[in-house]
Amino acid sequence: MATLRQILVVLLVIWLAGSACDDKPSPPSTPAPTETFTAADGTRFGVRVMFTGLEVPWSLAFTPDDRLFFTERAGRVRIVRNGTLLPTPALTIGDISASGESGALGLTVHPGFATNHFVYLAYTANVPGGGTVNRVVRYRELNDTLGEAVVILDNLAAASIHDGCRVRFGPDGKLYVTMGDAANAPVAQDLASFNGKILRINDDGSVPADNPYGSPVYSYGHRNPQGLDWHPATRDLWETEHGATGNDEVNRIDAGKNYGWPVIEAAQTQAGMETPVLFFNPSVAPSGASFYTGSLVAGFRNNFFFATLRGQHLHRVRFDAADPRRVLAHEALLQDRFGRIRDVVTAPDGSLYFSTSNRDGRGSPVTEDDRIVRIVPAS
Repeated sequence: MATLRQILVVLLVIWLAGSACDDKPSPPSTPAPTETFTAADGTRFGVRVMFTGLEVPWSLAFTPDDRLFFTERAGRVRIVRNGTLLPTPALTIGDISASGESGALGLTVHPGFATNHFVYLAYTANVPGGGTVNRVVRYRELNDTLGEAVVILDNLAAASIHDGCRVRFGPDGKLYVTMGDAANAPVAQDLASFNGKILRINDDGSVPADNPYGSPVYSYGHRNPQGLDWHPATRDLWETEHGATGNDEVNRIDAGKNYGWPVIEAAQTQAGMETPVLFFNPSVAPSGASFYTGSLVAGFRNNFFFATLRGQHLHRVRFDAADPRRVLAHEALLQDRFGRIRDVVTAPDGSLYFSTSNRDGRGSPVTEDDRIVRIVPAS
């Protein structure tokens, strides 16, 4: 039979163990193993799943202090800090309309975020009396929470398909917004409409003096553009766009140009309209896009990556070193490994992050979906 002293020792050990659990966080779970892949030119890279169980993470954006902000299309903005996904959303949108392709969409941070903490979000809103609109709202971040909402672009036509809408700051400090045609193809050719366009505005929503039409319209004739980024060397703007039945496009965008929809698409031509640099049949459904500006995977430097939904891969575009406007080769990476992929961005540490979109109603989700995944050097 145990003595009173033995019983007291056991109770003390139990109390100390419980106290330790309260005082210190549990150690992090073992990271997912890194899988290794090889691209067509021999570049080897590793892939590691970072976060699981998400709900359609639509847009990814890093802050200068290495936090990752992302939207979940159902109406949330979430934050990863120090490698941990914070349990409480930074923002839950009260008037969200998340139906089909609408919801919480594009997200970006201001170039001066380190001092002003501005975050920009594009989302589809329910409006009084019925109906929906797309709008762009500026928030101020404080202690991992978004507040002080200021609407800088509003009353853009919205729909459950062809809804856009990516937001990113360009190297010129202007905010670029992609808007789909909202299932009304003719508006893409109507300069009085902001749908079927790439828009360019100042950070307060006003119109830059050098815009081509004296309005937010920067380029037109777009069906459903979802990816934007600028070549690190040439500063050319590149865009990805969903075609009608196939004919998905990669375009190099110039101010004031007409990119053809719905008059022409893919290899078709017409005077005064631009043809794409690349097009895809059958459809790959291109979404978010980024140039890789890191150095961890040296073979990827300055390559253009874009997510594909129907294509279920990450697409890589390589350029001629002597002529950075000329595509040298392109290929599908990670084909069918992660399902539908929605966005891709370069992280401050030089890795490449992408998100899956398998819970968007068109995918075949697995237990881990949706996921945020990191591309790193091959181990």
